[in-house]
Amino acid sequence: METVTTALRPLGIYLAAALGEIGGCFAFWAWLRLGRTAWWLVPGLLALAAFAYLLTRIDAAFAGRAFAAYGGVYIAASLAWLWAVEGRIPDRWDALGAAICVLGAGIILLAPRGS
Repeated sequence: METVTTALRPLGIYLAAALGEIGGCFAFWAWLRLGRTAWWLVPGLLALAAFAYLLTRIDAAFAGRAFAAYGGVYIAASLAWLWAVEGRIPDRWDALGAAICVLGAGIILLAPRGS
């Protein structure tokens, strides 16, 4: 049971970080590409700051490894955003690519490492 909890904690952090990054970037997209007011940048900047903070909460010896594992989660979360917020259903190739990336992220994050 502890192994499951140990695996789920980083996943939760990564999902929250992805929401922060995608939401923050979308705020800039909305301002620059969709003609929204510059006030969209305020929550966007806060979301991006939360994203950066959350990545520091990953228990990894090296930042690069934590960031690399996050990349797979980010890709899957971006496709969920595409569906939930932008109203476009990801196709089978999106789903396959995301599954491969999440598998790779899991290998990076959970692989047994020697000292």
